[in-house]
Order: sequence, then C-alpha cells, then structure tokens
Amino acid sequence: MILDIIITGLINGSTYALLAIGFSLIFGVARIVNIAHTAFYMVAAYCIYFVTYRLALHPVAGMVVGIVVASLLGLITYKIFIAPIREHEGAVLIATIALAIALQEVMLLIFSGDYLSVPSLVPGYFTIFGVKAFYQQLITVAAALLVLAFLRALLMKTRLGLAIRATAQDREVANLMGINESRVATLTV
Repeated sequence: MILDIIITGLINGSTYALLAIGFSLIFGVARIVNIAHTAFYMVAAYCIYFVTYRLALHPVAGMVVGIVVASLLGLITYKIFIAPIREHEGAVLIATIALAIALQEVMLLIFSGDYLSVPSLVPGYFTIFGVKAFYQQLITVAAALLVLAFLRALLMKTRLGLAIRATAQDREVANLMGINESRVATLTV
C-alpha cells in the first residue's frame, strides 16, 4: 500500500513538476501571476487529441503541434494582453483569469465536455515491488526529468540562463547591466 502511494506520487509529481517549473519561471522572471498557465497546457492536450484522432496522425506529431500552438498562443497572449498592463499586478491577475476561462469555454464549445483520451505511445505495464506502472507513465517521468535537466543546464550554463537568473533576482540591476529585461520576460513566457 505505501509503495503504491510512493510510486504513484512520483509519477504524478513529475507531471506537477513540469507545470510548476513553468509557472515559477514566469512568476520569478516576469513577476506575472499567470493563472492561464495551465490553460495553455489544456490547449496543447486538445491539440494532441485533434491531430491524433481528427487528422489521423501519430500522437508524437500531435505533441509537436501542441507545443508549437501553446507556445505561440502564450507569446501572442503576452504581447497583446499582458505586456501593456504588466506593471499592474491586479489587472494582470484579472486578465489571466479571464483568459483561462475564455480558453476553457472555447475548448468546451469545440470538443464538448466528454472525457477524451489519446492512445499510449507505448502500451503495456510492468510491476515494481508489486505495484503496476504503465510504460506510458515511465515515459512521462523520464520526459519530465529530461526537461528539468535541460532547463537546469540552460539556466546554469548559457548566457540566456544568466540573463534569466539576473532578471529574476533584480530587474532594475539587470537593466542597468545591459540586459533587455522585457525581452528576457518574453522569452521566459
């Protein structure tokens, strides 16, 4: 029983870690409480479903499309809705709540409220200490670890990472040191 909880917690925790790292980067660097952050993940998930079932392509193609669509939607949203009111935290909070609700309602209109899923990339399961874990869950944990390792390397080993860390620590000093703070915030979003 306790092993089941630990293994399930590790699997679910890896997914939550991906959500949290994006949210904390946006908040830490741009000082934006983006309530719509998870709505972008939802849009990416529906893109995966659409590409897989409606266009009859492989789920990996759907993942690529989902990442591109969610990234572009995030950039467009930042430039149009958030950047003009960025210095007013309350307005940003209200705007991102409204954006999250709007995205949810649009997806509800397009896809209905029914449960939808895509096939596993790797079917089957294995047993760890008597606990059944699916190969898909193992892929999820591995992908989360790879993304987190890549992000750590980006933040610690590159000039962009240095700019992100400097901006997160003090925006004014980063600007004084020649870092384009708004560009770093845009790249982080």
